[in-house]
Amino acid sequence: QVQLVESGGGLVQAGGSLRLSCAASGRTFSSYAMGWFRQAPGKEREFVAAIRWSDMNTFYKDSVKGRFTVSGDNAKSTVYLQMNSLKPEDTAVYYCAERYGSGLSYVSSDYDYWGQGTQVTVSP
Repeated sequence: QVQLVESGGGLVQAGGSLRLSCAASGRTFSSYAMGWFRQAPGKEREFVAAIRWSDMNTFYKDSVKGRFTVSGDNAKSTVYLQMNSLKPEDTAVYYCAERYGSGLSYVSSDYDYWGQGTQVTVSP
């Protein structure tokens, strides 16, 4: 059973930075991609960023492009999300997810395993 554990959330002022980490364990073979989603109170879970292991291409939600950077090491089963120039609207619980099916997806239901989430709060 694959388990994902996130860390690195916290409280930061607008304009600040945070780095989230996610470590996967229990893998028997490599996944297709790992991604980050977030869910703010009263809102649906939304795609934030993902990295595709085959070519290390990265993908982002439009509103975080230029501010967030996803990176990782497939051999170490880890993925990171560097978040700069944070805004209050970035406040949410951030989830790490892993996809084993082929084809990159921005849809949460297409991801097979999830972490427990880490809270990110950005104050004005």
